[in-house]
Order: sequence, then structure tokens, then C-alpha cells
Amino acid sequence: MASNAAVPFWRAAGMTYITYSNICANLVRNCLKEPYKTEALTREKVHFSVTKWADGKPQKPTLRSDTTE
Repeated sequence: MASNAAVPFWRAAGMTYITYSNICANLVRNCLKEPYKTEALTREKVHFSVTKWADGKPQKPTLRSDTTE
């Protein structure tokens, strides 16, 4: 039995909601005027640590960033 329910356009376009949300957020940030644009771009940066495991023990964590700086 097929459903006639409406499908969100992002799903119909073959995107995930996260991809759609990221595209919308980038568009909004690019439309902002200064100084709000600079503030929004600095909040966008993400930093995280990665810990590799060997022989059941954690190794020294490394700090990573998603920015190209």
C-alpha cells in the first residue's frame, strides 16, 4: 500500500536533513551584514579531539578542527 503523504523537498532531492540544514545555515550566514557576519562565522568553527586506541588502551588524544586555517 503506497502512501500519498507529502515528502519533504529535501528528501525528494536526495538530501539528508543535516545536509539541508547546513546549506540553509551557510546561506543565512552569508546574507548577514557586518559585524554580525563575522560573529556568526566565528561560531561556526568546530574543534574536537580524536583518541586512537591500541591494545585496549587509549593513546594520546590529538586536537582537530574542521577549519582550513
